[in-house]
Amino acid sequence: MSKLGLITKGFLKENPTFVLVLGMCPTLATTTSAMNGLEMGLATMFVLILSNIVISLIAPVVPDKVHIPVYIVVIATFVTLLQLLMQAYTPEVYETLGLFIPLIVVNCIVLGRAEAFASKNSVGDSAMDGIGIGLGFTLTLTVIGIVREVLGSGSVFGWKFIAGDGILAFVMAPGAFLVLGYLMVLFNKLAKR
Repeated sequence: MSKLGLITKGFLKENPTFVLVLGMCPTLATTTSAMNGLEMGLATMFVLILSNIVISLIAPVVPDKVHIPVYIVVIATFVTLLQLLMQAYTPEVYETLGLFIPLIVVNCIVLGRAEAFASKNSVGDSAMDGIGIGLGFTLTLTVIGIVREVLGSGSVFGWKFIAGDGILAFVMAPGAFLVLGYLMVLFNKLAKR
């Protein structure tokens, strides 16, 4: 597969949210606004790219019996690094995303890509896969966040363009499920064309 193909597959063919249905916890919990979705997607992409690179490097020397625990340690290292960087340089983002940053360690997208792709491919291809899947995840979280924010508060990226209050349900858990479900149907319908 070409380098461009490795990147673009995360948008359509192997979109982590709408096709593979992975990472539902951060998808539903952090997309109350477009900015939250974008920030969570970028945080996950950071961990995904770096862990894919390291796992691709170490996979040949890691025994089969311990490869999953080793991969989790690698992922946890990058999540810890991300947490420290966010606390130091973007404390307001860290406060907003809170608990969901440490949960990237057990995000099935990151571990799934480590197991299914990075452990079997070259460093360059693994980095491209991390970029593609990360961008696909970031895009879907941002789109879900945009829809929820517009319907829930009449704004997008914090810019208020509809006077009054929105429909409160869309910034709560039921709204997350509704928006995700409808966008998933729309995405898969358009992807089949």
